[in-house]
Amino acid sequence: MYLADAVKLKSILRKQLEQLVEEMERIAFIDLEKGEALPTGQERTLLDVESAMDAVRRDMRTLDRLVYAANLSTTIETTEGAIPLVEAIELATQLRAKATQFQELAARPKREFQYGFEGTTVIRHALYDPEAYRIKAQEMERAAHRISNAINAANYRTEIDFDGHRYM
Repeated sequence: MYLADAVKLKSILRKQLEQLVEEMERIAFIDLEKGEALPTGQERTLLDVESAMDAVRRDMRTLDRLVYAANLSTTIETTEGAIPLVEAIELATQLRAKATQFQELAARPKREFQYGFEGTTVIRHALYDPEAYRIKAQEMERAAHRISNAINAANYRTEIDFDGHRYM
């Protein structure tokens, strides 16, 4: 299975576990009128659901371990050199945050009139060039996109040893 599929499978496993928890809540109790006999059998017992939940949880732990190992051992090339996927994911997140911050600075005017106390006029002056920060924001966005694309490519070439056919 490819690492990209494992990321999707983690979501599927979380959803399946939620469904099993809901099923456990449904089948754990039955409402009967006074004097009505308990049914003789159920399609699935509480033990059946509990066993299924244990299997899903075990697969989730195994999948997490394999994904974490792959994220540490798989590297991508960046301007800073080869870095592991886990670091590349964080770098892309940081670059996007930096781009957002630069976009906010770029959106501010070079000079902005503000009103002070008792009718005084205050002018706020930017101590930077907003246009330069607009350009820097675009550069940060492009760098984040390049890293994200490299991460996606690595996710589709990196294989992990997990059989997800029961779930996918």
